[in-house]
Amino acid sequence: MAKRAFDYSAALAALIMLAPALITVAALIWLHDGRAPLYGHQRVGRYGRTFRCLKFRSMIPDGGAVLQAYLEANPAAKEEWERTQKLENDPRVTPIGKFIRRTSIDELPQIWNVLIGEMSIVGPRPITRPELDRYGKERRYYLLVRPGITGLWQVSGRSETTYQARIKYDRDYLEQWSFVRDVWIIAKTVPAVLAARGAH
Repeated sequence: MAKRAFDYSAALAALIMLAPALITVAALIWLHDGRAPLYGHQRVGRYGRTFRCLKFRSMIPDGGAVLQAYLEANPAAKEEWERTQKLENDPRVTPIGKFIRRTSIDELPQIWNVLIGEMSIVGPRPITRPELDRYGKERRYYLLVRPGITGLWQVSGRSETTYQARIKYDRDYLEQWSFVRDVWIIAKTVPAVLAARGAH
């Protein structure tokens, strides 16, 4: 209950303080190609409930076909994608998208997900339904809590880590959870974001 009360208060305050910046970023994305600046990707939340995880759009519209063609033509990129579900040089990312991804600005709309109770400020990385299958027996840890905007994975290297390491971070977070540790992760998030360490 204390964690949820903190999440709600922090998300409400953040939305109020960051409103001018959020509107500015949304306008810049829309001006780039005239398409919606926000998108919601289906992610698995607490108890296995699916929700729309909000982000500022950092990719070209209909990028699925572009990604598939790129992976088929680049074996090294395909191996990277299968290993991490991310690409350091993703052909779908727009120029504005590169900046907001590197600075994690693209994830600020998730403050709304926190406000309405779908996410937490701190928690496991929100994952898709197919990714949940990769968690194996560790999935029980993930499903016990709300996924977070930031978490142990985000302050431990982000995309520089392996996928199995991410799963371990999610499990360790729940096993060793405390409110003090949440505050520590939030404090560590600021320098990690400023350094853009492991962000792509």
